[in-house]
Amino acid sequence: MPYLPTRRLALVALAVAAALLVYPGPDVEVLAVVVLAAVGLLVVSVIDSRLGVAPRDLVIERRHPPVVVAGSTGSVTWVVRSESRRSARIQFADELAPSLRAGARRFDVRIPADGVARISTAIRPIRRGRFELERTTLRIHGPLGLGARQQDVALRSVLRVHPPFRSRHEAEIAIRRGRILEVGLRSARGLGTGTEFEQMREYGPDDQFRRIDWTATARSGRAIVRTYRAERNQTVLVMLDTGRVMAGRVAGVPRVEHAMDATMMLAAVATRLGDRCGMVAFGRDIRATVPPARRGDQVNRITEAMYALEPELSESDYPEAFARVIATHRRRAMLVLLSDLNEQAVEDSVLPALPLITRTHLVLVAGVRDPQVEAWAAATADDAESAYRRAAALSSIADRRRTAARLRGMGATVVDAAPGRLARELADAYLLVKSTGRL
Repeated sequence: MPYLPTRRLALVALAVAAALLVYPGPDVEVLAVVVLAAVGLLVVSVIDSRLGVAPRDLVIERRHPPVVVAGSTGSVTWVVRSESRRSARIQFADELAPSLRAGARRFDVRIPADGVARISTAIRPIRRGRFELERTTLRIHGPLGLGARQQDVALRSVLRVHPPFRSRHEAEIAIRRGRILEVGLRSARGLGTGTEFEQMREYGPDDQFRRIDWTATARSGRAIVRTYRAERNQTVLVMLDTGRVMAGRVAGVPRVEHAMDATMMLAAVATRLGDRCGMVAFGRDIRATVPPARRGDQVNRITEAMYALEPELSESDYPEAFARVIATHRRRAMLVLLSDLNEQAVEDSVLPALPLITRTHLVLVAGVRDPQVEAWAAATADDAESAYRRAAALSSIADRRRTAARLRGMGATVVDAAPGRLARELADAYLLVKSTGRL
């Protein structure tokens, strides 16, 4: 455990030096006094550091929740126990990452004999991911405060920062709308017309004539209709692209962040409405998989699988990802590809592989568009630079629309949404598929 001088030692040394400046003796004698004073202070400081509480008598523990959502506030607490019969002054610094936005990372505390000290600080993470906290640096001061000993203490814990579920409120609205569709009432999308039989009841003004059951009508003497609900136990599989195109920033965050929010909303809505939802994250290889299920904690399982994923700076292998999905999901399902409608990437990778899955599955391709590009396209060209920028923006928008049209022409449904609306429009597309019985 290395020795360290303290600030108090520096102040004492300055005071001694100031006193020696007025010493009336000859220079040689003054120099000798200075050397002796310096050596004496150093010796006293080293002895003082050794007289401090022994590190083995201190037990330090770090406590924090296992999961904190990015943007929310959490707490980290350190509990320091002293098994010494003497009080101790310690300083310690923890290796909390800057993106955790801790209120403080260094602390100075005095612990009484056989006492316990608790120190807490608030954290407000701004970046999701897995943070492995390995050690804490501990500094123990001597009784006089002239010297200290310092060492690293192994203090291992893992803090997981999950992406924020910004669309949680909108998910609840979509769930209520979906339940209205299930009981056959009118909603914003129209009358629910699933294909799974629910009940027979008397004909009403909003019922379709073709739903009348003539056998039951003849038996009862009143018009009786069959009612249907959206099918349950269907499969929704989200294919989350984590390749190069998802690293581009839109509205201040990478595209993959918008896609993760949409994934959580779709999983919440689908599972609450009785369908099975799963997730496959892929780049050059399959990076994470959550099998489709209808569980109360399915959103948490999907979030846990994708929270630490960062976009790869390479092209995604769409054909391989589609082939893996086809091999493991032979029954018809709704496949939701969350990527970017970048013309080059779609033309080179998605379009050639799309026929593999549209034969069996209902395919929906979703991406978030950049409002900055739209602003450039709508701006007035006052100079050459703005004219070139406007021309490039118009070309980019035209390419994006052409790409969406080509995807639709091959049988895919396309959602191209503004930031903050991707999750909502994706849920609307899912509810429309359920209400029309396309799946």
